[in-house]
Amino acid sequence: MTPNISEGQRVFVNKTAYVFSNPARGDIIVFHNPQINNGQPLIKRIIGLPGETVTIKAGSVYIDGSPLKEPYLNEPPNYILAEYTVPENHYFVLGDNRNGSYDSHHGWTVDREVIIGKAWLSVWPLDSLGLVPNYAFANN
Repeated sequence: MTPNISEGQRVFVNKTAYVFSNPARGDIIVFHNPQINNGQPLIKRIIGLPGETVTIKAGSVYIDGSPLKEPYLNEPPNYILAEYTVPENHYFVLGDNRNGSYDSHHGWTVDREVIIGKAWLSVWPLDSLGLVPNYAFANN
């Protein structure tokens, strides 16, 4: 998740964030990945919502054919993803370090049931103390 969350950084997770609302594009979530059975949760940013089509080409992510503006990235993805429709009750997630992240462009999505919560507050190291950089898109 670099440059926004670094290896070893510790964050508080709001486990009640999605009790009365659904996860939104731009949210940084913590979840269990069923593809990895080592018990360690992952942290990624939600990009695609249930029912949406995600495509990655020419260094940009497209949602239902429209390019996604992502000001939180240091560099664009250097890979291609053919058109993919996000299944119901699933979320398409990508790491902010697009070119070094194990995420949904590897062929998996996050089931709503395995989301632990929304990353909320960075507490360690102390120089990172503050709110986690979730991003609110104008049109979710």
